[in-house]
Amino acid sequence: MVLLIAVIVLLIFAIITYNRLVSLRNYVKEAFSTMDVYLKKRWDLVPNLAAIVQAYTKHEKGVFSEIAAMRARSYSDFSDSEKLDANKKIGKCLAGIIAVAENYPELKADEHYSKMMEELYSIEEDIANSRKYYNGCVRMLNNNIEIFPFNIVAGIFGFKSAKMFEISDEERQNIKVEF
Repeated sequence: MVLLIAVIVLLIFAIITYNRLVSLRNYVKEAFSTMDVYLKKRWDLVPNLAAIVQAYTKHEKGVFSEIAAMRARSYSDFSDSEKLDANKKIGKCLAGIIAVAENYPELKADEHYSKMMEELYSIEEDIANSRKYYNGCVRMLNNNIEIFPFNIVAGIFGFKSAKMFEISDEERQNIKVEF
């Protein structure tokens, strides 16, 4: 009788743990999808912004050719991991575009450029907020996968830790402001 009760308790624990892990995994998927929407918006905005900057700076080609190379592949064909990597590259390109634009005061006064920069700042804020939400969901999932005794159920059913959205070492460096 005691053995039967112990088996029932373990079975209930396994079911509850499994359902919690599925729920947390779905939160991670939902959070990534939300962030992905903003990353896609930025992915689409950057070439338009680059085209405006390029029109003013015909002789500066490096950043623009890198954007063209990245855009050769459709965003929807990327895996989640490739989307995160592409996002890092787009971030570098944006920094290059902004640096080039700083040398052209007439560009900064352009209405289309100003509107796109406002939209970009808004998207960047949305991306930052969605990153926080995504990383929070990943943290909860990973904690439940790694903490004993939940890790036993996670291992049995093949749950894997999710990858945090992290910035590159380059992005961690302080920006030098020179006068």
